[in-house]
Amino acid sequence: MLTAIVVYMCVGAIAGLLAGLLGVGGGLVIVPMITYAMALQGISTPYSHHIALGTSLASIMFTSVSSFMAHHRNKAVQWHIVRQVTMGILVGTFVGSKVATLMPIVWLKGFFIVFLYYVATQMVLNIKPSGSRTIPGIVGNSLAGSVIGFVSSLVGIGGGTLSVPYMTWCNVPMRTAIGTSAAIGFPIAIAGAAGYVFNGLGKEALPAYTLGFIYLPALAGITVASVCTAPFGAKLAHTLPIPKLKRYFALLLYVVATQMLYTLVR
Repeated sequence: MLTAIVVYMCVGAIAGLLAGLLGVGGGLVIVPMITYAMALQGISTPYSHHIALGTSLASIMFTSVSSFMAHHRNKAVQWHIVRQVTMGILVGTFVGSKVATLMPIVWLKGFFIVFLYYVATQMVLNIKPSGSRTIPGIVGNSLAGSVIGFVSSLVGIGGGTLSVPYMTWCNVPMRTAIGTSAAIGFPIAIAGAAGYVFNGLGKEALPAYTLGFIYLPALAGITVASVCTAPFGAKLAHTLPIPKLKRYFALLLYVVATQMLYTLVR
């Protein structure tokens, strides 16, 4: 258990840094590492990936607050966008968590692996949508929020890999998009965590110390570390070259995706 707690805290530290730095919730790292740490503990359950997704989203509730408060102090959060996408995000995320519990585990893991490769490739090639549009009104943002929330709940992320490109596509400056994305991660995390708790209640073969599909020891370790490192990541976001950092992160995602694909095929 001690080794696993240390792993959870290390994962949390990395996730918090990424949350502040890139506007992502860190779920792309948290999900596979929770699965790995549970294996270290000898925990065997057919719901290991569901638990990783639910716990990732629950941890992002705390990480996103620490991150968006730091960005808010730098005046990098457009709160009117957050308000307009929130309703769509709440609905899309909750529905997505239900769909995830109904999907065969192989499909769910396969979707996550494909998403990792997609995000990594986008970062390596530095693909940016054309900033020739403006942010739509409440209807457009609500629809966008529902899509962002739905996909985020399937892969256990705070939505930054989708919301940042969406906002830059609508001509929002990159650093402002990162800060606003950190705030958008909060409603995603709330709805996603609630969905995974609700859909996991009463399931058999869950390990001890779980609340639905949320593994509480992992949540505690990740949260403690991520809340401490998120403000530091936000500070770096306003000083370091983001494109170069994204490429390093992309290489990590390639490694994680390849390892998960190998395990799935084997």
